[in-house]
Amino acid sequence: MPANIIVTVKQVIDPEIPLSAFKLSENAKRVEAPSGIPPVVNGFDENAVEAALRIRDTQGGTVTVISMGKEFSLDVIKKPLAMGVDELILLEDDAFVNDIDSYFTAYVLSMAIQKLDYDLIICGRQASDWDNAQVPLGIAEILGIPCITLGRDVNASDGKVTVERNIPDGYEVLEASLPALITVSNELGQPRYPTLRGIMAATRRRPVVWTIDDLHLDGSQKKQRVELVNMFVPTTDKQCQFIQGEDDAEAGRKLALALREAKLI
Repeated sequence: MPANIIVTVKQVIDPEIPLSAFKLSENAKRVEAPSGIPPVVNGFDENAVEAALRIRDTQGGTVTVISMGKEFSLDVIKKPLAMGVDELILLEDDAFVNDIDSYFTAYVLSMAIQKLDYDLIICGRQASDWDNAQVPLGIAEILGIPCITLGRDVNASDGKVTVERNIPDGYEVLEASLPALITVSNELGQPRYPTLRGIMAATRRRPVVWTIDDLHLDGSQKKQRVELVNMFVPTTDKQCQFIQGEDDAEAGRKLALALREAKLI
């Protein structure tokens, strides 16, 4: 049975950037995009794209990628097109800059998904920037559909989806009726590399762009529920004191006295 699959994808700052390139904008309360280092597609989301393409390759259907944000790098966000997805939809608006609010992000994505015909939604288990792992669960809750997390293998047929789900001591096999939402992890396997033909085709294609007004949200729905009060890099202060004595016993006594004075024992 052909399935219409939607995959949520996020553009993130490359998590492999050197520490020296990691900087915060205190006024904007966000991580500054490092100069000369392009963003990337979130790694777990690439696994989600791969899972969707595997189902399409065997069962037929379509794969649509939706991404929410601002100031997309088209060379980056078009990677799913180069991998072989059928359509790319960008939710791009000034209101989508602050993505710390997981509920707001899930709600906007849900409103976009409701405009489409879908049987299955596949998401990465979490994004590498905030690591909240909350948005996929929020989407499933808002849409009122079953959700299976941490999939390492996903198959859809006969109106249901079968998932091998990671657990601490192995895996379990779960089934859910469609429509459903699945999150996948890197245990799914290496995502396919875009072919040269796919890259060339992706450069000629233009994504569909929807703003917040295209989703017909009213004033209360546009309001984010979480406010980022402060963002900072924690500082650490390490001190080292060498305890010496004529023998180990004396050094031990001095260590005990020093710990008592510091109120550590």
